[in-house]
Order: sequence, then structure tokens, then C-alpha cells
Amino acid sequence: MVSAAGRAGRVTKRILYVQYANPGSYPPLEHSVQILTDSGWLVYLLGVIVPGQESIVFPINAGIHSIVLPACKPGWRQKLHYLRFLLYTCWLAIRYDCRWIYASDLFSTPVALVLKILLHRRVVYHEHDSPGKETGSVFIRICMRCRAWLARRADLIVFPNEERGRQFAVDAGISNEKILTVWNCPAKSEAEGSHDDKKDEFWLIFHGSIVPDRLPLAMVQALTLLPDQVKLRVIGYETVGSVGYVAKMLSLARELGVYHRIQFLGSLPRSDVLSWCRQSDVGLSFMPMKNNDLNMLNMTGASNKPFDNLAAGIPLIVSDLKDWNEMFVDAGYALSCNPDIFSSIAEAALWFYDHPSETRSMGEEGRRKITSAWNYEQQFSRVLEQLTAGIDG
Repeated sequence: MVSAAGRAGRVTKRILYVQYANPGSYPPLEHSVQILTDSGWLVYLLGVIVPGQESIVFPINAGIHSIVLPACKPGWRQKLHYLRFLLYTCWLAIRYDCRWIYASDLFSTPVALVLKILLHRRVVYHEHDSPGKETGSVFIRICMRCRAWLARRADLIVFPNEERGRQFAVDAGISNEKILTVWNCPAKSEAEGSHDDKKDEFWLIFHGSIVPDRLPLAMVQALTLLPDQVKLRVIGYETVGSVGYVAKMLSLARELGVYHRIQFLGSLPRSDVLSWCRQSDVGLSFMPMKNNDLNMLNMTGASNKPFDNLAAGIPLIVSDLKDWNEMFVDAGYALSCNPDIFSSIAEAALWFYDHPSETRSMGEEGRRKITSAWNYEQQFSRVLEQLTAGIDG
């Protein structure tokens, strides 16, 4: 196989992905990189390992040159670490003549701005999670200012939810014209595996960041109202603000006598997550019923959980919220509940358990929707067109 560096001289379409975080934790990046390499692009990717996510590794294929820097603890060393990250990014952009920069988190905005102003690179800013408006540290305030400046200078801006993009345009005082909505859908190929039907156990699966808003204690309590065959499988990691929550869940499970019905698998690579989804029966995708956070209020399209589960051929239990009902329940791919009330969760789960043929049918309908429309190839097509036009032009 020809190395990325060796191919640089022969490939005209080159792009540099920049993220001051673990790129392996963001499936949309994995999908877009694969689409670009399949289209003849050479992709360079620079990221940072995040503590607790060491097992989540960005998949490397031909055409991808990945560099992931080790994490650094907060303090003056981290400031030097960030400076190294910035200089390294500039060196890569110059060394390999990357005409496009794909910046995809708040902390990458100062770097993208430098590359735009000083090196005249074209920039895509893809915001996966919208930051809050609180001031925070000096560095956060700098990043927020750079985000606003980048909004006016970026060649293309991508959001996973239309309302988030609209709010960003209003706040930044820019037109909606250069903002594209790209849902966090799986790749078509991820919907090709066969579902592994189980006759003796019925697994509910959750994957993602393990926090109370996404996986409430009510889920553990709900198991007490369900048959012993119904079990809970959890894949993911605790965030900085939720350290100790898994222990709290397990403590409650012991107290309620359902500890043996819960399986924690920790953080896993995406391919393994999807494999476990195929071995499960129903996917959980909960959102808080009351929340003022812009991200939480606008998660349809932005959350990859429901799409991943449908790609695996399993239906969903979602929160009883208007946009989630319209997108998944009304279409016949899910049932909704109040995740704050354990009896409501149990009622939805019990319906699926009591109706195996309907459950299977709903999952298969969801899988067909993924292959026909809700896939990243289709979602990313307009971005690919503009990236290519920027090179050809």
C-alpha cells in the first residue's frame, strides 16, 4: 500500500481534518472521511486522545493519514500542548498543500481561523455540539470569539440539526445560505449486517455518553416491572460531569435485585457497537423531557443513536417529545415514553417483548429507511459537491 505521504504528490484533492478531541468519538467524521477517500481525496487528520476514550480509535484505510496527539492535563503544559497542536496543523497544511480545512469542534476554531487568514485555506466548520453561551475560562472565551469570526469567514458551515444552524446564523449575523444540515446517519454499509434474533433473552441496548439525562435511573427501576428475560445492555463512557454514575446505577440494580440483568461493556469501537446492536432487540434513545439547552432541544438528526439502531434492524424507544414522535414514532420505527417515569419505560418495553413479529417488522422497516434515505452518503452529498467545486474552481 502506498503511504499517505507518498501519494501526496499525485493526488490533487487533499483535505486536513482538525479536531482538538478524539476524532474516533465522532461517527460523522469517520463517514465523511470514508466518502472522501472513496472519491479520490487524500485525507490528513489531526486529533487528540481524550482520557477514558482510549479504546475508541479512528479507523484507518488507504488514503487516510492520521495523527493523534496524547492528551495533556489542564495547566500551563496544556497551553503549550495546544500551541504545538496549532503549529503542527499549520505545518501539515503547508507540507501537504491541503486546500481544504475541516474543523469540527469549538477548540479547533482558533486553528481554522489562523489557517484561513494567514494561509488562505478554504474552511469547513462542522459543529457537532453547540457550545453554551456562558463565558467560562479565558481560553473558552477566546474560542467563542474565534467561532464568531470563523462563522463570517468559513466557506461552508455544517450542522446536524436545522434549528441549531438557524440559531447559529442569527447569533453570528450571517446568511443561512452557506449552512448545510447534515444528519448524523450511518453509512449504507452499516445497514447490511444481519440481525441476530434471540429466543431466550430480550435485550434493550443503550450506547453513548452515560449521563442521567440520557440513561436515567428510571431505566433500572423499569426492569423490576418486566419479565426476567428482558435485560439492559449499556455501551459507553461517563463524562467529566457524570463520574460515578455507573456505580450509582449498579448500586440501585443490586438493591432492586436486577443487577444480573444489566451488562456494562464500557467504551468500544464503532464496529463493535453496531455488532452489539445487531445482537439486541430494542434501542434506547432518551432525551430529557424538560431542558433549556439548545443541543438537547434539537437532537433529531443530531443524535446518531436512533439511526445506528435502525441500521442494525431494531426499533426504538424514544422520549415522548413532539419532534421525536414526528420523526420516529409516526413513521412506525419507534414507541415513545416518559423516561422520567419507570412504569412508562416498562410499558413501551413490554409491548415490544409481547409483540416479537411487530418488533422485527418495525426494525426492518427502519433498516430500509437507512439504506434508502437516512444514510451519510446521501446526507453528505451536497458537502462533497462544494468541496470538489472548491478544488476544481
